Amino acid sequence: MDKPPFNPYIAVLIGVVSVSTAAIFVKLAGEAPASIIANYRLLLAVLIMAPYVFLKNRSEFRQISGRDWLLSSFAGIFLALHFILWFESLNYTSVASSVVLVTLQPIFAFIGTYIFFQERFTAGALLSMVIAITGSAIIGWGDFQISGLALFGDILALIGGMMVTGYFLLGQNLRKRLSLMTYTFVVYGMASAALIVYNLILQHSFTGYPASNWWIFLALAIIPTFFGHTLFNWALKWLSTSTISMSILFEPVGASILAYFILGEVITWSQWLGGTIVIFGLMMFIFSTTKKVKPKLTRISELED
Repeated sequence: MDKPPFNPYIAVLIGVVSVSTAAIFVKLAGEAPASIIANYRLLLAVLIMAPYVFLKNRSEFRQISGRDWLLSSFAGIFLALHFILWFESLNYTSVASSVVLVTLQPIFAFIGTYIFFQERFTAGALLSMVIAITGSAIIGWGDFQISGLALFGDILALIGGMMVTGYFLLGQNLRKRLSLMTYTFVVYGMASAALIVYNLILQHSFTGYPASNWWIFLALAIIPTFFGHTLFNWALKWLSTSTISMSILFEPVGASILAYFILGEVITWSQWLGGTIVIFGLMMFIFSTTKKVKPKLTRISELED
């Protein structure tokens, strides 16, 4: 194996910090609708990728079948729904609660593989899922004590995690036939197109936002996307998938710390307790499923946030 140009663990650390900024940027976007924020995050990412994809991967587009374009469209719709629901949840609940609950995505993915691919549950996977779900219930109960709207935000975040699982399952076979950049470009493009239609239906304005918002939209397209998931994919050449998957579990920790210092959000005892239990349950889940379902659960490029 080639020697890495720099320490891959440093790349992972940069990746964790980068993906942790996503929820902060959404909160800082102020009054911009969640669907507009999602739209520009994906659209700007597509525009940034376009020169490279068309220069290096142009021939791949001729090989995409009609069925694969259809799969890409549905995968894009699920990804768009994920961003709408998750970004909207941040209008009602805290960064800590929202990010922890969205991080339950690997469990939703495993349930999906059980339903659609007859993947069997191990005892360890079942126990870890019960632990993680217990932690999410503690978060929800604590947030409900604060307000019903906070609980509503938690529910939106959970459904957002389910939607990204739909994107993951639909894109699973498609990703095998396309390179990473082409696959990402196509699905992001489809998601962006779906969001444009959605925003037109709701008559959301595409312009008129302050300059600070445009910088936030651009930052979302670059930092969590390219300095986050792209670095994770790069590090996979030298580090195990389980190492990358475990590192991503620290996103809620990083996001909560950033929210405390930048947004002044204080973490409640139920968020501390529930979040710790969720992360512990997910760690157990990754350890118990990595060998068994590695091809289905560990495509880092499809763990969107």
